[in-house]
Amino acid sequence: MSVQLNHTIVAARDKETSAAFLATMLGVPVGPRFGPFIPVEVSNGVTLDFIDAGGEPIASQHYAFLVSEGEFDAIFGRIREVGVDYYADPHHDRPRQINHRDGGRGVYFDDPNGHNLEILTRPYGSGAA
Repeated sequence: MSVQLNHTIVAARDKETSAAFLATMLGVPVGPRFGPFIPVEVSNGVTLDFIDAGGEPIASQHYAFLVSEGEFDAIFGRIREVGVDYYADPHHDRPRQINHRDGGRGVYFDDPNGHNLEILTRPYGSGAA
């Protein structure tokens, strides 16, 4: 078997709200509760397992999702529809813009816990700068 990422745990103030936010933005379902976790599975079988942080500080993490051009349009449409701030860069220096790295499109936005989410249509290093 090759090495594959199976899941990661995502700290949240409210795991149900956070899982629902991500699932809604990506257009995927929220999975059934598994122990203390609320999973959101993406198409390559990886789950983001949301867990309540229990009042502990939440360190911001970065989660990037490779999507098709059509999925980008749909997700970006939902981001704008609900009024989520978005940026062309991970440091949020270029508001209300998308990037065109490697000949694709990308955008960054925050989840309710301050995690930096990204959607991109081309993997980094796969095309023109």
